[in-house]
Amino acid sequence: MRQDYDSAIHLFPAIEPFDSGFFERDNHQIYYEQTGNPAGKVILFLHGGPGAGCSPAHRRLFDPTKFRVIFIDQRGSGRSKPYGSTVNNTTQDLISDINYLRQSLEIEKWALFGGSWGSTLALAYAIDSPAFVSALILRGVFLGTDSEINWYLCEMKRFFPEAHERFVSFIPEEEHHDILLAYHKRLTSDNQKIRNEAAKFFASYENSCATLHAETRDAGQSAISMAVLEAHYFMNNCFMPTDHILKNVRFIQHLPCYIVQGRHDVICPPISAYNLHKMWGRKSKLTLVDDAGHSAFENGTLRNLMLFLQAI
Repeated sequence: MRQDYDSAIHLFPAIEPFDSGFFERDNHQIYYEQTGNPAGKVILFLHGGPGAGCSPAHRRLFDPTKFRVIFIDQRGSGRSKPYGSTVNNTTQDLISDINYLRQSLEIEKWALFGGSWGSTLALAYAIDSPAFVSALILRGVFLGTDSEINWYLCEMKRFFPEAHERFVSFIPEEEHHDILLAYHKRLTSDNQKIRNEAAKFFASYENSCATLHAETRDAGQSAISMAVLEAHYFMNNCFMPTDHILKNVRFIQHLPCYIVQGRHDVICPPISAYNLHKMWGRKSKLTLVDDAGHSAFENGTLRNLMLFLQAI
């Protein structure tokens, strides 16, 4: 019997890992943990950002009697070390880490669960290694394209003008023509005070636009890693060729894909999820949640993620 989850917020009770540790790759110490049922269906959880890291709240998304869930703090993120490092930190490096962990844990196949940047990485990994994937559950789809990055940096102000005004206010007006380059220069500065201030403004921009109800939100402890790594990945086109994911959907469209997308997701607009779903074909199921934005923890999004998890 599946364990009941809290009917008000749709989360399972708090749980501690039954296994955790670090593995070393390219001078990175990468944190991972396992929760739930060691004999259960295996799911790999891929966090957003890049740079956001995993949190105890993410463990509560999964039925601990049914699933064995693997969490990994991607290079430079969360508990992984060195914190915020961009050295040897590319999409290809993250894919390599994932397969290294899969082999180390002797996992033949796993389902991928990813939101926002986590959806990008899940799709890139599945395209690279489809034989090791059983299904994908995606939320807040981001395909890593130039148009999506430009939307985030410049056009999100159409819906969150006050958040965007705060975002650009940190940068002198004469540099507003290339806001990403201006932030990247400060986020890689040798001056720690400048780095920290830039990270605070950069990371709070996304957090302030993540839900239906606009409010200024700090990114907390993950501000540095989120800001530094997002700027690093955006400056390098997410380390993928142009339109890499949509051009290669044919290699993974035999896999079941479940997509939950907030209708009012301004950070990752629904058109990306819709285009992916249409290109995927009959194995894809898309749910647009009318009362949700980008966050995974809005009730409508949670409810539909739980329904899809029951289906895999």
